[in-house]
Amino acid sequence: MQASNPATVRKIFLIATEESGDRLGAALMKVLRQRLGDAVRFSGVGGRQMTSEGIAPLFPIEELSIMGFAAVVKQLPKILRLIRRTADAVLDEAPDMLVIIDSPDFTHRVARRVRARNPNIPIVDYVSPSVWAWRPSRARAMRSYVDHVLALLPFEPEEYRKLQGPPCSYVGHPLTEQLTSLRPNAEEQKRRDAEPPVLLVLPGSRRGEIRHHLALFGAALGQLGERTTFELVLPTMPHLETMVREGVASWPIAPRIAVGEVEKRAAFRIARAALAKSGTVTLELALSGIPMVTAYRVGAAEAFILRRAIRVSSVILANLVIGSEIIPEFLQENCTPEKLAQALGDVLADSPERLRQLVAFGTLDARMSTGDETPSVRAADIVLATMRQRSA
Repeated sequence: MQASNPATVRKIFLIATEESGDRLGAALMKVLRQRLGDAVRFSGVGGRQMTSEGIAPLFPIEELSIMGFAAVVKQLPKILRLIRRTADAVLDEAPDMLVIIDSPDFTHRVARRVRARNPNIPIVDYVSPSVWAWRPSRARAMRSYVDHVLALLPFEPEEYRKLQGPPCSYVGHPLTEQLTSLRPNAEEQKRRDAEPPVLLVLPGSRRGEIRHHLALFGAALGQLGERTTFELVLPTMPHLETMVREGVASWPIAPRIAVGEVEKRAAFRIARAALAKSGTVTLELALSGIPMVTAYRVGAAEAFILRRAIRVSSVILANLVIGSEIIPEFLQENCTPEKLAQALGDVLADSPERLRQLVAFGTLDARMSTGDETPSVRAADIVLATMRQRSA
């Protein structure tokens, strides 16, 4: 490949502060490099995967692994300092495009600062904030500092249209590119159907979530174990393994700990049911064909705020995509060991509740389809089109 004229090299600044955003950013960078060859230079904030694609991050994204209202307040001076530092780096770089990826409480503050001081830098937001769930006024406010939103969920473009937000396009969810690793082959299906059934327990991917859910989930599983037999598997990531092992040491039923993404996906392919923390994992389970019960507990301050902010009847992503409250969810004071154990018994057995979920999950492929293009390809094409439109 021939060297490009330095004057024609496109500078793209990307910001991702969580592992999920880091994966999206790395896939986007890979396609952009395929499109532009050596006529692109990346800079910004990212994790291991974006670093492997060519970013030298301004700071380790672990510095922003903060969970809970009280923790955020305590760390606020540090967060604000990193926001200023990141915005200053964007302005110094004066890139041809700024791509902010998820983490809206951080990335949008950076974007607003950049737009205020240099309105010529185009800004694309990859992963929509949950404007359909809370703070709907944010969508309209985004028009002043976001040129295009790349949505992971198929219903989001219509929500932006109704809320008078910036242009929004559905590019597809990265999970739709991973179906072969989520769904069982013939042998794995035999294990999924065999006895004792494999029950997944997924308390969360952040330390605060794990603290809120481990004891509760252990109590619920203990009650369930008094009336039925199952094999328990708890997937987690390497940096959380010690915390999880210490937390489950007192559980009445000892789970097998599956560490890392490969072991997690292997467990998904043989699981019959799951108890999961509300979040993206519910969509992952639904695409895997695993009926589930969902739960979520937060601190009192966060619960007070969320009760007044949430404007949807369900916070389960799979329910929102399906368009029906097919997956049961237990929140805050409604989230008790007794209720979780009863609901889990229903989805573990051949019950009408289990069948309803399986039928609904069968509609997801069509609902989330992006045709022949992958999400990262669709995202890259919109980033490039937006960059060219603004530069013209």
